[in-house]
Amino acid sequence: MRPKQWTKNVVIYAGLVFDGQLFNPNAFLTVTLSFVLLCLLVGSIYIVNDLVDIERDRQHPKKRLRAIPSGQLPIPLAIGAAIIIPIVAIGTALLYSRAFAVVLIAYLVLQLLYSFVLKNIAILDVMTITAGFVLRVAAGVLVISVQAFSPWLYACSALLSLFLAVGKRRQELLEFNNGNASSVRKALENYNLPLLDDMLRLVTTSTFIAYLLYTIETPSILLAGTNLALITVPFVLYALFRYLYLIHVQGEGSAPDEVLLRDRPLQIAILLWGLTFIAILYLPGML
Repeated sequence: MRPKQWTKNVVIYAGLVFDGQLFNPNAFLTVTLSFVLLCLLVGSIYIVNDLVDIERDRQHPKKRLRAIPSGQLPIPLAIGAAIIIPIVAIGTALLYSRAFAVVLIAYLVLQLLYSFVLKNIAILDVMTITAGFVLRVAAGVLVISVQAFSPWLYACSALLSLFLAVGKRRQELLEFNNGNASSVRKALENYNLPLLDDMLRLVTTSTFIAYLLYTIETPSILLAGTNLALITVPFVLYALFRYLYLIHVQGEGSAPDEVLLRDRPLQIAILLWGLTFIAILYLPGML
């Protein structure tokens, strides 16, 4: 189920937060329930992925310790969980939001395609990961009544996820530069370092520009007539630079979720960005 990976699902709260509904109890509870269901669905997809990649994962220094490759979780039990959990998650979603259930189904289909086909195709593999992040954000927007959610946030979420995915591929390629890369991840045989470095530069720049445009062009009534969101730009720029530092200098980045949970300066930058943006959105209405 990989609970550490569930940190990625926090983006489902984007619609709630940036539409000014963070302190709306009903909306918050609805999104939180949706977050739990999304985590269950994502966890079941990781089970499928581990089943498909069981032999490759057994050759990986870290992945071989996971429950399925190591034999801690019996394969029949894993198969049963991979079937039952999505049915429960989607069935529960149907009880209160058909739109959210449709997003979950779309996410499930996309990730199954990724597990069996797309993850083996260079470039399409990272673009599929990006599409999954966009669906996460869309889920949070559709599950509640959102009035002024900026489309620039979809662009920011997509580009940020692409930034992390490309960085991950780069570090995986370096980690297995002895010729065994393709035995661990097939798509890596069609990547090389110059290509991934160029992709990383392009996506880093695009991510920053998209966020800058969001702070200026957002239609949110909470920011209308002000440029206060520009105050948060230095935090975003530092976070991007910090992650690039971790990739190029510290040799990290092959597991973005672990980097996020471990690197204190990056955590502080994200926290300061979040608190500052929340203050900009909500404090004027409380005064």
